[in-house]
Amino acid sequence: MTEPLRKPPRKNPVARTRQPTHPPGARSRRALGLTAAAAQGEFKLQVCQSCSAVQYPPREVCHECLSEQLQWSPVDPRGTLLAGTTLDHSNDLYFRERLPWRVGTVIMNAGPSVVAHIHGDCTDGDAIRLSLKLDRSGQAVMVALPASPTPHMEDDPVLRENTCDPKFRRALVTDGKTAIGQAVVKALLDAGATTVFVGDPEVWKKDAAFDRLCEDERVQIHALHVTDMDSIERISREIGGKVEILVNTANHEREGGILFNRDFMKAHDTLNTNCLGLMRLAQHFGPAMAGRASDGVNSAVAWVNILSVYAHMNLPSRGMWSTSQAAALSVSQCLRNEFRPAGVRVVNVFSGPVDHEWEQRTPPPRVQPSAIAKALVKALQDGTEDVYVGDVAKEVQALLKDNPKGLERELGQ
Repeated sequence: MTEPLRKPPRKNPVARTRQPTHPPGARSRRALGLTAAAAQGEFKLQVCQSCSAVQYPPREVCHECLSEQLQWSPVDPRGTLLAGTTLDHSNDLYFRERLPWRVGTVIMNAGPSVVAHIHGDCTDGDAIRLSLKLDRSGQAVMVALPASPTPHMEDDPVLRENTCDPKFRRALVTDGKTAIGQAVVKALLDAGATTVFVGDPEVWKKDAAFDRLCEDERVQIHALHVTDMDSIERISREIGGKVEILVNTANHEREGGILFNRDFMKAHDTLNTNCLGLMRLAQHFGPAMAGRASDGVNSAVAWVNILSVYAHMNLPSRGMWSTSQAAALSVSQCLRNEFRPAGVRVVNVFSGPVDHEWEQRTPPPRVQPSAIAKALVKALQDGTEDVYVGDVAKEVQALLKDNPKGLERELGQ
C-alpha cells in the first residue's frame, strides 16, 4: 500500500537545489502519436486497418500483414503484470536521483507486451490498467496502475513524478477578482495546495466573494496586474522562488470584430492583457520555476493558461479578442518548448463561452467557472497538457479535426 505523502519540511536556504534533469527523450516520428494521446489524457495505440492487429512499439507497417494502414485508435488499456523489478542503480542522471524505481513487463489484453513504469501497489500477476503519461522530457511513457483505485495511490513516486499534483505545492493565480480566478483558488486549496498567492488587479474594487476568499489563512493577496510591469517585478522578487504552479487567469474580453472597429485602444488593451501580459509573467516567473523543476516532492511543475477555444479558430463577433487568444496560444506553445529542458509542463485549458459578466448575451450552453477549475485541477493531477471544457469547446475540437473549413463558415454566420 502506498504511504501517504507527508508535507515536506521547510527547505534549508543554503542547501543545494537539485539541478533539472530529465529522462531520455529520443523518440521516432511515429512514436510521437503516443505523445499526442498522452497530452490529452487518452490511451491510443496503432491499429491496423487491414487485419485489426494492435501495434506496439509504434512502427511503419503492421507486424502481422505488413499493411501501411495504421491508425491511432483507443484500445483496451487493461492487462496483466508479468514481472516487475526494482532498480537500485542507474547510470542515467535522471533515474539515479530518483532511485529506487520500479519497471516491468505487462501483457495487454489487446495483444502487445510492453515495458512500463510500475505503480507501487502493483505486484506480479496482478490485473492492471495502463496509462499514457508525459514524463519530464515531454514524451509519452507507459505507467502500470492498479486495476481499481487504492488508498493514497496518487502519492506514489512514479505518479508524483509524471504528473503535476497540487498537493503540498504553492500556486499563484494571477487574477483573483474574476469568477474563474476565484473558482481556481478554491479548487487548488481543495486539492491540497499549501499556499495560494492571489493577484488583485483592482485593489480599489470591492468584491464580497473575493473578501470571503481572503479569510482563508492559506491565501495570500498581492497587488498584481499583468499590464503593470512594476507590480510584476515587485511580486516576482517577493514570491518568485516560491511558486510551483502558476495559473494565468487574466483576461480582457470585449465584443466586436475588426473591419468596422477603429478603436485601436480596445485592441491595445486586449492584446496587452491577454498576450503581452503572458509574456511579462513568463519573463519574470519562468526562470525561477525552471530552476526549481527538480527540487524534491514540491518542485515547480506547471504553468497553466486558461484560454478560449476560439484561440484555434476566430469568432468574428469577438474578432479582436479571438485574435489575442490566438496570440496567447502561440506564446504558450513557445513557452512549452522553452520550459521542456527543465521539465516544467505548460497546460492549456480551452473553454467555450463562460457564464460570467462578459458573456451575458451569449446563448447557452455556457461553462460554469467551477467546471473550468475542476478540469484544470484534474489536468494537473493526470499530467495532461491540453484539456477542453464544455460542450462548445469539445464540439469545436472535433470539428477542427473533421471539417475546419466548415467550422470557419459556421462561426461566421
